Amino acid sequence: MRLKEGYITRMHMFKNALIPIVTIIGLQFGMLLGGAALTETIFSWPGLGRFMIESIKAKDMPMVLGSAMFLALMYSVVNLLVDILYAYVDPRIKAQYHSMGGKKRGSKRIEK
Repeated sequence: MRLKEGYITRMHMFKNALIPIVTIIGLQFGMLLGGAALTETIFSWPGLGRFMIESIKAKDMPMVLGSAMFLALMYSVVNLLVDILYAYVDPRIKAQYHSMGGKKRGSKRIEK
């Protein structure tokens, strides 16, 4: 019995090809957040980047700190989503989670 080429492509090659794509999308989102301030300032678009630049010019420290914290939080959430997608896409990472049995590495099981 031969496997069809489409089945092999969908089940094996596609999942392994998604790993670098997910990585690049996550990295590009970080660059998007960094470039937002420049783009919004040059084109006079309203947004968080321009708001942050204007807050820096006005020396409004609570607004600058709040904006920086929000951008850091967004970057962290995207990185978390990328890691969760890795576990969904990459069979090797999924196998690591299944072999641990849902327990932390340092936790000990009490057997009766």
